[in-house]
Amino acid sequence: MSRRWAGGIISSTYTAPTASVAQGVWTTNTQAQSLQGNIWPKVATPTVEYLVVAGGGGGSSYCGGGGGAGGFLTATGFSVTAGTPLTVTVGGGAAVPTYPTTGGVGSNSVFSSITAIGGGGGAKGGGENQAATTGGSGGGGGSFTANLTGANGTSGQGNKGGNSPGQSGSYSSGGGGGAGAVGSNGVASGAGGAGGAGTASSISGSSVTYAGGGGGGSYGAGGGAGGSGGGGAGGTSPASGTANTGGGGGSQSTAGTGGSGGGGGSGIVIIRYADSYPAAISTTGSPTITVTGGYRIYKWTGSGSITF
Repeated sequence: MSRRWAGGIISSTYTAPTASVAQGVWTTNTQAQSLQGNIWPKVATPTVEYLVVAGGGGGSSYCGGGGGAGGFLTATGFSVTAGTPLTVTVGGGAAVPTYPTTGGVGSNSVFSSITAIGGGGGAKGGGENQAATTGGSGGGGGSFTANLTGANGTSGQGNKGGNSPGQSGSYSSGGGGGAGAVGSNGVASGAGGAGGAGTASSISGSSVTYAGGGGGGSYGAGGGAGGSGGGGAGGTSPASGTANTGGGGGSQSTAGTGGSGGGGGSGIVIIRYADSYPAAISTTGSPTITVTGGYRIYKWTGSGSITF
């Protein structure tokens, strides 16, 4: 017995495909029977490698702690489903703080179910003694008679901020934590501590270091260096974290009251998969798309989505 099918006559006997993906030339009979039986081979989807970096925390105003780096998450083998949009959120860095406050907390970055936590703010030094805040990496500890300890980071994403040595001639403060290392402690009667080092990734096709902590401040004795990976240096003109690295901001060093710390650097989301798979069906958020080294690479510096 035969049946009419749009475009031809087909056999009522189904001929099973020999592969799980539609490769080569298929007969009209095989295609039609596969469609009718709802067993037409599915479009293969890749497993994805990702890098998700959150926004960095801000450095404190007036001889306080450096800002913690944004959380850093990377892994391979992430499964995706065809036709399902995956959310991409790029977290902003903490705003530049105003005197007399701790540094602000960075915003989270997200890829699908993966969330990197924003960096913690540096502690306020001087007489206010406002504590550092936790985050992807913790903010550095403030320099006076209390709140001397740097805040903790999030396990698997970042590290603790450095400590202050306590009341001393320079009231030096700790650096913010980085993705790769704890922030350095402030030096008694010396400069603020350096921000913790970030972590390198080659997911974009070249090695780039992300999520460095901000440098701590002091009372007129200089600021700590920013951690590698976009951390801002502390000092009389403290630097903000570098955009799209998740770096923490540096803290203010001044011999008097007043002065603002540096803001945090914004985060980033990058994914890649083997270029033997086709391009994504659609994206939003205007990612930069490159094909190199055997990979399709999608890089977002603003929020969006991707659908395979």
